[in-house]
Amino acid sequence: MISVSNLARSFGDQLLFEGASFQLNPGSRYGLVGANGSGKSTLLSVLSGDLEADEGTVSIPKDIRLGVLRQDQFEYDDVPVVGVALMGIPQLWEAMREKEALLARAEADPDSFDMDRFGELEEIVQRNDGYAAEARAATILEGLGIPGEVHHEPMSVLSGGYKLRVLLARVLASDPDVLMLDEPTNHLDILSIRWLEKFLHDFTGPVVVISHDHRFLDNVTTHILDVDYRTVTLYTGNYTTFQESKKLDRDRREKDIESREKVIRQQQDFVDRFRAKASKARQAQSKLRMIEKMAEGLEELPGSSRRYPKFRFEPKRPSGREVLAVKGVSKAFGDNVVLEDVDLKVERGDRVAIIGPNGVGKSTLLKIAMGRLEADRGDAEWGYETHVGYFAQDHEDEFGESERSTEEWLWDFCPGKDRGFVRGQMGMMLFSGDDGAKKMSALSGGEAARMVFAKLMLERPNVLVLDEPTNHLDMESIEALVNGLGSFEGTLILVSHDRWFVRQLATRIVEIKPGEIIDYPGTYEEFVHAAGDDHLDADAVVLKAKREKRAERTGTGGARAGTGRKGDGGAKPGGPEPGRRLADLRRRSEQLLDRIERDEARIAEIHRTFGDAGYYDRTDESEVRRLQDELETAKRRVRENTEAWESAEREAAALEAADGEA
Repeated sequence: MISVSNLARSFGDQLLFEGASFQLNPGSRYGLVGANGSGKSTLLSVLSGDLEADEGTVSIPKDIRLGVLRQDQFEYDDVPVVGVALMGIPQLWEAMREKEALLARAEADPDSFDMDRFGELEEIVQRNDGYAAEARAATILEGLGIPGEVHHEPMSVLSGGYKLRVLLARVLASDPDVLMLDEPTNHLDILSIRWLEKFLHDFTGPVVVISHDHRFLDNVTTHILDVDYRTVTLYTGNYTTFQESKKLDRDRREKDIESREKVIRQQQDFVDRFRAKASKARQAQSKLRMIEKMAEGLEELPGSSRRYPKFRFEPKRPSGREVLAVKGVSKAFGDNVVLEDVDLKVERGDRVAIIGPNGVGKSTLLKIAMGRLEADRGDAEWGYETHVGYFAQDHEDEFGESERSTEEWLWDFCPGKDRGFVRGQMGMMLFSGDDGAKKMSALSGGEAARMVFAKLMLERPNVLVLDEPTNHLDMESIEALVNGLGSFEGTLILVSHDRWFVRQLATRIVEIKPGEIIDYPGTYEEFVHAAGDDHLDADAVVLKAKREKRAERTGTGGARAGTGRKGDGGAKPGGPEPGRRLADLRRRSEQLLDRIERDEARIAEIHRTFGDAGYYDRTDESEVRRLQDELETAKRRVRENTEAWESAEREAAALEAADGEA
């Protein structure tokens, strides 16, 4: 559908990529990966037509409609939420707005009604399937976690994270032929991510997506576009498969170069020894020509653009034994109670991950502990000699004057130090050259996050409180942050939706539920094993909801089956007996759930196998492919059976509703 040929693009004097050629096909989903600054967003902008390439071509059929989610978009605060979602089809949105304006004027002055123009506008709405489009937009908004009661409220009623969800809904609701999404999972909760995964699986056109979420890429992508080594390489498979394939490909190319260099050295030794000897002179000349030919095709592999920051968190001094005491903390926002009588103690050396569904007050608890928000009741007290470093989700508020340079801002936290020291600290966070003159207001999300971490390292706290620290970091930075925090000798309190991140660091899990807190002294794997509940795993959350519905139905099913429809002598005329059909649907639903659970257990088992250290080194490539095929087949069955289960549940619910009305 989209053909890319010999594409090249530079930024200033820096070459981002060249010689990029690939094709984007319907039904395929491409993860666009690479280090920050490697050119991922630039490539997406070239593909979407927002930027021109320096060389090469992007061929897109004229009638193709692109749906593009960009990182930076204007927020339409005065526009209704559903209106913003409909803006993805500009002609339809303008026609709907003008129709409303015509009707409003006609209500005030009936003689001013322009019937001809109203008819033209109605034709535009009909041509764009406008009435169905509004219903589709509402469904997408709800799938992304935006409830129906706010759909006709202005965007200004939503928080920043929910505004970004609406902008994503605008892209999805625009009925595009191709989707190009830059970090679509930012600010989505687990169920919304799961909904988006299903939406993308069902989407029939090509999808190109940038994401730092390992699991999302594994669940969604069929191919990976890797922006590295100053080019773009296409790999088949999801992100986990790509990582292994890329390593094998690089190792193969390095070994090939090493082998050829070895042959050249051997031949050169022969030439050097026997060039002057008459009997060997002809042979030496022949080998010399062979050396020249081999050397012509020998090119040094370009270096990787992937760069890893250096996180070093070194406390000034140890804290006292008791680090934090939260006593009876309650907090409500209007009628919404998010925390109620929360008690929590944190001791020196704890590595606490606070988890729970969105909206239960995890970030609110951190803000109260940091004194950024006042509790309605209770208090939070820090212990003796605690020096706390805080990474907030909305850390941009810390930057003050946005027109200051990065170097000026960071220098404030280095009293008595010279410019060389400051630039050294910035270098650890991958800022170099002219980056020191960059305005704070011009920083990307990842750059801003790294600046906050640079400040934290300079403050040398013995307690780190981190609220969603991985949201804007690329994969290399997340891996480097895990290494840095792993060596941190102080106390760690974190909130994160990134399951991999939590698994690497936490030694204690605090789960917040509405009206309840579970404090588990162990790793995340141990907690999941003990609780049987994984809030950070989309499939587990969905499966839990299904199980709860099954348990609820089982508890009431006997009474329902026994009472049936009182006074109803039998089936309604013209159709099968509803009671029998309902029983069949319940049996079908149970069978489908059993199949889903078996397949999901097998999927988890295969993932554990792939994650085993050294698995790829000791396993034959054909066996890896076999397991990968089995994994994809199991995932496909889960999707199909889940859809069948949902269909059976909907039909059963309709029958029960009809039964109740009778």
